Amino acid sequence: MKLFNNTLAMLWFFMGMPSLLYGQELTAIETAELGVETLLETVIESKDFFLTDRERYFAAVEEAVSNTVDFNAVAEVVMSRYADLATAEQKQRFADILKNTLTRFYGAALVSYNGQELVFLPSTNPEGDSRADTVVGMELRGGDSNLTLQYQMFLNENDEWKLKNLSLAGINLGRQYYTQFSALMTQHNNDIDLVLENWK
Repeated sequence: MKLFNNTLAMLWFFMGMPSLLYGQELTAIETAELGVETLLETVIESKDFFLTDRERYFAAVEEAVSNTVDFNAVAEVVMSRYADLATAEQKQRFADILKNTLTRFYGAALVSYNGQELVFLPSTNPEGDSRADTVVGMELRGGDSNLTLQYQMFLNENDEWKLKNLSLAGINLGRQYYTQFSALMTQHNNDIDLVLENWK
């Protein structure tokens, strides 16, 4: 009986490990680090497909980022003040569109990665609320120039740190895509369905 109870305890421990790995047991920085390292490993393993089977390459990148990025939160950031005008279905549709857009932009930007050193930068976040949004800065160092990344992380309803905005080489993608979204809203008389149909 004791052996049976010990076996059950071990099963419970290992079954609980995924929730420990992705829950608030990890800090925002640790979550970002795990996400970036997984992504870079995927890029190294899949980069040959960028020229021969690009959809396969981007599918691998999308799978790698999906554990870290909350694309619904990204959609809210990009829509900004227009989010209140959108239905739940429109928000979900836009989240799916952004998943495709961001995966291709980010994947193409990293395709030249070849094992450069990943360095996390000193935190610039003020001391205070441990649950507040956290910006994690990092650099890929090596080659002709450094590539600077910034992940804006937030705690979701499950106490998991997720990414909701990304800056790449000084380009704030949330702000850039908001400008694009706002221009399309003006162009299409605030018709969100038309905006989504014309998103590129």
